Amino acid sequence: MQDIPADTPWSFEEYLAAYRRHAGHPIQILLRLIKGNTGDLFIAMLGLVAKQSPVWVIPIVTRNIINIVTYPEQHSLHEFWLNLGIGLAFVVQNIITNWVFAYHLGKANRSVEQKLRGSLVVKLQQLSIRFHNETQSGRLLSKVMRDVENVETLLDQLFRSLPLVTLDITIAVTVTAFASPKVLLFFVCSVPVAVIALYCFRKPIRETNHDFRSQMERTQAAVAEMIEMIPVTRAHGLQQVEIKQMSRKLAGIHDTGLRLDVVNGVFGATSWVIFQAFQLGCLAFTGYMAWQGQIQVGDVVLFQTYFAQIVNGISSLINLYPVLTKGVESISSIGEILQADDVEQHSILAPTGAIPNDFKGDVEFRNIDFRYSPEYPWVLRDFSLNVPAGQSVALVGDSGSGKSTLLNLLIGFAQPEKGQVLVDGTDLNATDLNTYRHHIAVVPQNTILFSGTLRDNIAYGLDDVDDAAVEQVIREVGLEDVVSELPNGVDTKLGEHGGTLSGGQRQRIAIARALIRNPRIIIFDEATSALDSVSERKVQEATEKMMGRCTTFIVAHRLSTIRNADRIVVMEHGRVIEEGTYDDLMAAHGKFYRLKKLQE
Repeated sequence: MQDIPADTPWSFEEYLAAYRRHAGHPIQILLRLIKGNTGDLFIAMLGLVAKQSPVWVIPIVTRNIINIVTYPEQHSLHEFWLNLGIGLAFVVQNIITNWVFAYHLGKANRSVEQKLRGSLVVKLQQLSIRFHNETQSGRLLSKVMRDVENVETLLDQLFRSLPLVTLDITIAVTVTAFASPKVLLFFVCSVPVAVIALYCFRKPIRETNHDFRSQMERTQAAVAEMIEMIPVTRAHGLQQVEIKQMSRKLAGIHDTGLRLDVVNGVFGATSWVIFQAFQLGCLAFTGYMAWQGQIQVGDVVLFQTYFAQIVNGISSLINLYPVLTKGVESISSIGEILQADDVEQHSILAPTGAIPNDFKGDVEFRNIDFRYSPEYPWVLRDFSLNVPAGQSVALVGDSGSGKSTLLNLLIGFAQPEKGQVLVDGTDLNATDLNTYRHHIAVVPQNTILFSGTLRDNIAYGLDDVDDAAVEQVIREVGLEDVVSELPNGVDTKLGEHGGTLSGGQRQRIAIARALIRNPRIIIFDEATSALDSVSERKVQEATEKMMGRCTTFIVAHRLSTIRNADRIVVMEHGRVIEEGTYDDLMAAHGKFYRLKKLQE
């Protein structure tokens, strides 16, 4: 025997190909996933038949040996040893055939599990930012982990328990039919009872599985939010409030789960009692036939064993129904993601136009109308703005004036309802957004770090960055003091979300991540909002260095940080109301002047 080899991690292209092959209805996806593993499944089924064969042969061997020793005048000792040897051979081979079955079925199942999760990962990367903003991350995590695990369990039962039960019943019925049609007729009486039991419990099992799955998704999402909110909860002394809210949700899971357990338990117990009663009836029936001399004593053991196989098989089929129901429910849950149509236009899965090698960074917003949905008011209305390559533009205005929306349009997170966003004269709707985004960098208002090293966070997604480039960008954003305090310098692992760092330090790392990409367009969305005066000055200096090298968009509430911008655009209700340099706008005594005076 050999160890199961570890699967080589898939490349993005392989996951992308898997998604494209498996897109469609969830059942179609499942069938295609299975179809790709037919070789392993075929070998597994051969192993299944071989490993299960002792269960079918041993009752015959037992019957023969009992009849041999009960009626010695009709048999020889040679028959005794022959039957014993055959039984032993079937038992011993079970070790090897069981390994063959377990290896190939496990290989097929794990491959399906991997491909299904890979398809979900690719689809999640394709879905729009709006979808992710409106969907709780905990629910998505539940679908990727728990629901895929349920589907894997479903496949395991379909190719393990279902074939076993089918074969057990088929062999038992066939042998019984040849041995005694009268006994087979008695066996057939158990089938209607099984069907009636299944019909009675089908609806409550399906409904309770659906309720439990939905309850688990909602609670997992709530737990994820609770963990994110712990600093805020602790700071305001709201632990008891949060505990009470979570206790209500956990109580809901408790009640729904208990109801599911009771339904499954009563279902299984009812089936067991019915079939055990039939099995005792079989024992009485075959025993009476042996007493009358219609069958031999060994036949009683044979029929009793085979009837037990039929009874247990039908009972297993009925008890398998809740597992299959849960798996089908999870397939539907996964289908909610795979069939979601709120995808980002011209994403990495459907590239369209190309980006020229001499990408400059000219930006024009032409007659833009935008709102987040028809029931919401307009955020931008007939908005136009032209920004030549290399120019720095600061966007200023009250909250809700449309500044961040404008940046989302430029990044491609949203599309205008009317008008065009042109970059180097090309509409973003006709552009391969993935390639386009390789030329831009974004410093968001809320810093997002992961629990890798400081170097990993700065060079995120870049494979060809050397130490010199990392050190240079660290100097540009004034991170030397942070690096010097870390135990392993740039190779120090940060806590989850960079929790071991201050807000200002995390923001400077985010800025370093943007600058190291050498973008043609860079976007600072409130990049200095979490910085102290010293850090703010360092970041401002780094920002000003970038102003001469690429097109720069800055959204800032601290108006002193945009003094050196080439142009300041003041927005109100989705329109430009003032435009000019810092000095020009201060001299005009308009909206910008009033905002600046409020900060003094």
